[in-house]
Amino acid sequence: QDGLKQCLAEFRQQLAWVERLDVTLGPVADPVSQSASTSDAVDPENDFQREMSFYRQAQAAVLEALPRLRKLQVPTRRPDDYFAEMAKSDQQMQKIRQKLKSKQEAMERSEKAKQLRAMRKYGKKVQVEILQRRQKEKKNMLNAVKKYQKGLSDKLDFLDEEQTSSQGNKKGNANQRPKKGPNAKRRYKNQKFGFGGKKKGSKWNTKESFNDVSSFQSKVAHNKGPGKGGRGGKGGKKALNKRPGKRARQKMKNRAR
Repeated sequence: QDGLKQCLAEFRQQLAWVERLDVTLGPVADPVSQSASTSDAVDPENDFQREMSFYRQAQAAVLEALPRLRKLQVPTRRPDDYFAEMAKSDQQMQKIRQKLKSKQEAMERSEKAKQLRAMRKYGKKVQVEILQRRQKEKKNMLNAVKKYQKGLSDKLDFLDEEQTSSQGNKKGNANQRPKKGPNAKRRYKNQKFGFGGKKKGSKWNTKESFNDVSSFQSKVAHNKGPGKGGRGGKGGKKALNKRPGKRARQKMKNRAR
C-alpha cells in the first residue's frame, strides 16, 4: 500500500478539473425505493441489478458534471454540422460496401432465377391448355364433318372461323336453311382446284338451242332433195340414205374395232 501511494504521488499532476473531468460518485437514488443502494446491496450475479447500478452511477456523474461544465462555459452539445471521424478506415469500409453489394446482387440473381422458373412453369401450363383446347376443337369439328357427311346434320357452323352466331340469328334464319349440297371436303377441293368444266350432259339441248331453227332444212329432213329417192327423183322408190339393217350395222361395228 505504501508503494502504491508513492507511485501515485510520483505521476500525479496538479491540473484543473476541466482538464481531468473526473467524477467519482455513488449511484443515484433508486426512484422505486427512493434510497441510494450501496454496493453491498447489489448482487453481482444478478445481471439486471448490476447493470442498473452502473446506469444510476452514470446518472449521478452526469448530474454532478453538467452544472460544473456550464459554469465553466464549456459546450456540452454537439453542433448540427458536426462530423465525427470513423473508427474504421476507408479501405475497410470499401471492402464492406463491396461485400454487401455482391451479396445484394446474388440475392437479386436468385430472385430473378426464381421468377424465370415460375414464368417458365406457367408458360408450359398455358401451352398445354392451348394444345388441349385445339385438340378438343379439332375433334369436335371432325365429328361435325362426319355427321354432315352421313346426313345426320345439316348445320355448317363448324366451317365458320369465329363460330359466334347467336341463338336469335339461328331462330330468325330457321326458314332459310341452306339445301343439302356437297360435303365440306368436296367444297374445299372445289375451292382449291376449281370445277374443271361441265362434263356430264354437255350435249343436252337448252331452251336457246331448242328455239334456234336457223339451220333447219326441210328438204333434207324429209328426204326430198335432188338425187334422193323421193317423188321425181332418179333413185326410184328406194332412198339412198336408208338406214342399213341390223346385221350390216353389227358388221360395221366389228370392223371399226
